[in-house]
Amino acid sequence: MKKEKVVLAFSGGLDTSFCVKYLSEDCGYNVYTAIANTGGFTDEDLKLIEEKAYKLGAVKHVSLDITQEYYDKSIKYMVFGNVLRNGTYPISVSSERIFQAIATINYAKEIGADYVAHGSTGAGNDQVRFDLTFQILAPGIKILTPTRDMTLTREYEIDYLKKHGYTADFKKMEYSINKGLWGTSIGGKETLKSDQTLPEEAYPSQLTATEEETLTLDFEQGEIAGVNGIKYTDKVAAIQAVEAIASKHAIGRDMHIGDTIIGIKGRVGFEAAAPILIIAAHKMLEKHTLTKWQQYWKDQIGTWYGMFLHEAQYLEPVMRDMEAFLQSSQANVTGRVTIQLKPYHYVLVGIDSEYDLMKSDFGEYGEINKAWSADDVKGFTKILGNQMKIFHSVQSKKK
Repeated sequence: MKKEKVVLAFSGGLDTSFCVKYLSEDCGYNVYTAIANTGGFTDEDLKLIEEKAYKLGAVKHVSLDITQEYYDKSIKYMVFGNVLRNGTYPISVSSERIFQAIATINYAKEIGADYVAHGSTGAGNDQVRFDLTFQILAPGIKILTPTRDMTLTREYEIDYLKKHGYTADFKKMEYSINKGLWGTSIGGKETLKSDQTLPEEAYPSQLTATEEETLTLDFEQGEIAGVNGIKYTDKVAAIQAVEAIASKHAIGRDMHIGDTIIGIKGRVGFEAAAPILIIAAHKMLEKHTLTKWQQYWKDQIGTWYGMFLHEAQYLEPVMRDMEAFLQSSQANVTGRVTIQLKPYHYVLVGIDSEYDLMKSDFGEYGEINKAWSADDVKGFTKILGNQMKIFHSVQSKKK
């Protein structure tokens, strides 16, 4: 009998390594592995992952580079919206998983696969992101999820691979690391406890820069366009340049605690030097270049956009409507932001922009008024207080 084809979304981590071996040896499928690279892997990384896939028993392995698409269709709008989940997490994995799922299912359709598979557990968000995307884009292709269906522990998977003759650095596999252009998430035994945090060695980037350093970021209509005076037309390269500089200061580390799609609380460690700095700088520039109500409504849209992206709703049409709003809001968000980098933290120094609303002839805050008189303010304040005066007048009469 002809073996059925399975396309597995493969990262080279423990869960997907188990899936290759299990689906090929125990289930008898022809396993095609596909890694959708969202900018977190070097050429050497991808080569090692390919070697691992074949060593585990894959019939064919492909690397799908979706980094530019990920920026154009997601990262750009997350910057526009200053998206930080719970004010902390730049939803690094949350956003990239959707695009990895899209790339994987498109490849599965391309080669005529009978099944598509992923290594997500039954206790996290990724299972919903992969399942939902697969169901919408290819309802006729069945989904296989061994790790979830068998309720496997990391210890079981490591033991299984050892028994089947696969050797690797299993100590390193104790931490689940997901690296992409927009940050790296880190899961381990410490993230399962409310009173623990990750040890220093769990972070892929280590502190190597101990001296203060000045970083300048240039934005053009909300998109990053320059780093330390060097212009970038390639936005992906600009983000990578910021990461290379700031990660040496161990900036952007934190622990995200939030509500999962499936209703339980979850914790994940992360490091995201470039996303944290770019969002912080962008938000500061917006404070200078947008009006009060532009900022207010953009904050609302940004919060909803981030939540929908996190909760696997990228293919919902309303996301395109929100993207149109966010794009429109960026017309004047152009200028340079100066940041002071220090070990483990940073300081936003200031901005320079031709659209800076502080640079006007109307007045200088707390100093001098130029476009109105003292009498104008007295009259304005009197009218402004009318409603409150009426309310308190009525209340006093009741007494």
